[in-house]
Amino acid sequence: MRLCDFLRVPALFIMDQIFKISFGFEDIDVTISKSNNTFKNDGFIQCFMLVFPFIIKIIVSCLIFCSSFCLFVLPTRYLYLVYLHSVSVCVVLFSYWANTLILNVLLKKYEDFKTIMIFGVVAWDADIIVHYFNHLQIINVMYLLCFNVTLQFFLLQVFNFSQVYTTNHSNHKIFNLGFIMPTIITLIPGTHSILNAVTVLSTLLPLFILLKTLWLNIFTIIDLICHGYNHICLTINNHEIHDLIAIEWSRLKITRVLRIFWTIRVLEQMAYLLTYKEIKNETLLGVVKYLLINGCDTFTAVLGMTSFVSYFSRNVESFFRWLLSTEDVEQINIEYVSAALFYVLALQTGLTVIEPEERFIQLYRNFCLVCGIILIYIHILVDSLLITLSITQNSSLNKHLKPLLICGFLLILSIKILIYLWSYHLVCNWLLAFSSLNIQVIIKVLVTLAIYSLNIINDHHMIFEDKLDDYVFYIKSFGCVVNFCFGVCIFLNGVYNTAFISGSLAHAPMVCLDAYLIVWCGIRDGWRIFIRRQTAMLKIESLADATNVQLSEINDNCPICFQRMVSAKITNCNHCYHGTCLRKWLYLQDYCPMCHAIVS
Repeated sequence: MRLCDFLRVPALFIMDQIFKISFGFEDIDVTISKSNNTFKNDGFIQCFMLVFPFIIKIIVSCLIFCSSFCLFVLPTRYLYLVYLHSVSVCVVLFSYWANTLILNVLLKKYEDFKTIMIFGVVAWDADIIVHYFNHLQIINVMYLLCFNVTLQFFLLQVFNFSQVYTTNHSNHKIFNLGFIMPTIITLIPGTHSILNAVTVLSTLLPLFILLKTLWLNIFTIIDLICHGYNHICLTINNHEIHDLIAIEWSRLKITRVLRIFWTIRVLEQMAYLLTYKEIKNETLLGVVKYLLINGCDTFTAVLGMTSFVSYFSRNVESFFRWLLSTEDVEQINIEYVSAALFYVLALQTGLTVIEPEERFIQLYRNFCLVCGIILIYIHILVDSLLITLSITQNSSLNKHLKPLLICGFLLILSIKILIYLWSYHLVCNWLLAFSSLNIQVIIKVLVTLAIYSLNIINDHHMIFEDKLDDYVFYIKSFGCVVNFCFGVCIFLNGVYNTAFISGSLAHAPMVCLDAYLIVWCGIRDGWRIFIRRQTAMLKIESLADATNVQLSEINDNCPICFQRMVSAKITNCNHCYHGTCLRKWLYLQDYCPMCHAIVS
């Protein structure tokens, strides 16, 4: 992790606090009702005076949020500069606080010293004077002075370093006196009356330097803002918003920054648990429940939790890839899919605004749905490997055993989950959706095992011959049709809830998305596959069969499977192929594999 990743986290904390106070809108109903009553009774001026602080709070909250967001997206070079200037301001303010605190202590001792000394001199009482010198603890006074000088010198060096790094030149020595000037003035007799003014003046000198630096760099700041604005406008005009988001997401390392933010946030909550007596003796389950409930109470907190869901999914995928000892299987981007699903579910269910107990239940349900998607993607990983092993005739038992065991694990786990869900949960939308995911996993695994078994049997006994491809198609079609029926049932249930159950109107966008992805895309893709197969079969039937004489003249292997041609089909461009091989080819392409001519 780089330092700039940590430097972007404070901006997230500021935005998180703004979300906690809802940009100042948390008391809007009370304020509006009070203003209406005031307007009826006392008039417009009193009403305006009541609403004015509320409006100021909203404006200030929005300005702080925008400033924090701009700080978050700054390039790394400018981010360091902003933090160094912020450190300079904090150093000046801390210097003022330290001077004021220590010098007030010294002034208090000086006032006591003057009073007692005058009384002792008037009374000619030497015992009083000696006693007070002992009571004054002159060593402690010197210690405070030395400590303050050392502290101010250290703050001066930090301030000078930040100025040299940001402006490439050191400050004038007269400005450096601003840090230690109050301490020097304290040692001069008769100057205690002007000490407060000197302290304020010594603070204004470094602040003047900071304002001067800001003014000298005002054109650089304007150019930076204009460059960012022009870059965004140019990207939007070129219809490349997704490219802009992808580039900025990678540049800012947003996933990593969100993970750091959420980790620090959870550690803060744990520190609160250790100090708050009523929750201090909670059980482990109670602590986890408390952290999860408070870990998704704002928009930014949900983003942080989403980054951890993505991280968990990526590690699950990496674990199964390591377990299967394969790297050549296509990447399936499970981390992006699971993160997107979790975040959409969080927005759809209003995770940040519901009551804590209900939030924990909803969080549990969302995690279950994400785990269901992860199981489906694990099956995709295993399915690709098993089909590849069965087609390539790999004889390594270890290679076959691992994916078969994972298939068995998916089957047993999904069945156990279904039994548990329907035994201990009432029927609801979430139960139907999660059950549908587990049933789809079971069907997909059974389809994979059936196709794998057919390929293995055909490889050893060759009993299916040309019908193997048709059997595979029928098995896949059966699995797709069953999964499609479950998807349609879930869609119809969502339509019913949206239309007839109150409070479900917010789910309408997801119902529309399901209508497109499950119903429309499912029917469209299935119909395209069916038409492609029918077209390929018609094309194969329209081609002439090669005679024995032609086969003896060709005396060659099939260009697709490289096996000896006992029977073959002749295309219009006079190329010969196995009928089954050419039909599989025509499922994907419409041209001849040899010359790329259109196969009629």
